[in-house]
Amino acid sequence: QVQLVESGGGLVQAGGSLRLSCAASGSIFRINAMGWYRQTPGKQRELVASITSGGNTKYADSVKGRFTISRVNAKNTVYLQMNSLKPEDTAVYYCNAVVVPPATLVVRDYWGQGTQVTVSS
Repeated sequence: QVQLVESGGGLVQAGGSLRLSCAASGSIFRINAMGWYRQTPGKQRELVASITSGGNTKYADSVKGRFTISRVNAKNTVYLQMNSLKPEDTAVYYCNAVVVPPATLVVRDYWGQGTQVTVSS
């Protein structure tokens, strides 16, 4: 099994910054892509940013220029630096990892438990 543990959410005023972290542990041979998604009540979970093991990144248009995703492969950890936060960034943020386990080598998605980010106006 694989566990993803997130940290760094909280309450911040508009214009402020937060840094989310997500560490993966467990039965891991390799992690392909890692990413952050967010969800608000009544809406579908949406991709915020993703990063491959080679460092290629992808961002939602709404966060380009404000958020930066990074990862440390040796630590199986991904980060999301969020600057210039807006009230519309308020959501539960979920970490995602596309993991190759050593036993089967069959790729599988794993999700963190979610961390609340609230941006006040």
